[in-house]
Amino acid sequence: MKLVVVSAGLSVPSSTRLLGDRLAAAAAPAATAPEPAPADVRVVELRDLAVEIAHTFTNGFPAPALADAFAEVAAADGLIVVTPVFSASYSGLFKSFFDALSVTDEDALTGKPVLIAATGGSARHSLVLEHALRPLFAYLRAVVVPTGVYAASEDWGAQGLDARIERAATELAALMAGLSGPSGPAKGRTPPPKRDSFEEVTPFAERLAALSVPGPSPAP
Repeated sequence: MKLVVVSAGLSVPSSTRLLGDRLAAAAAPAATAPEPAPADVRVVELRDLAVEIAHTFTNGFPAPALADAFAEVAAADGLIVVTPVFSASYSGLFKSFFDALSVTDEDALTGKPVLIAATGGSARHSLVLEHALRPLFAYLRAVVVPTGVYAASEDWGAQGLDARIERAATELAALMAGLSGPSGPAKGRTPPPKRDSFEEVTPFAERLAALSVPGPSPAP
């Protein structure tokens, strides 16, 4: 089972990448439990692809490194996407990657479980998950995990962040396991149909409602 982290962090070291790594570390073992081997985790660093992403819009096709990143995302059983907050929304680099991906393969994210996450300097930007990231991935027909994770500067090392990471990772793992089971789109199987209506997504919501995940609810 493959889990892909898409990180739009720009600095080195990056708190955005750190959050993606922590989410993957929590989700990878849970996605394959009770098997001893965790999910295969791949990381796509968008800062390394910035020039190729820009060129895709001008020449109409992705260069090799970007095409490889698109292939990783399309082949993933689950995604963790993390962006820093720029101007109260996701970064332009983050949006441009998924714009270019959807132009190259409009069905790349159809039915795919996606955990949304973001980092910022202030807790006041926490609603970026709901007003920017969740609508974007719903439009791309992904199955967005109910719990998003936002980490402000003061959240690092705080107990509340650990609880949110664990809850979101558990929800992602449940969707990955469900979608990769006997009737899911494992390698070589037919991918799920487009999900354009609430009724088609309802089975996923019912599966998540059956989960019993300890820990407090995400901070407002």
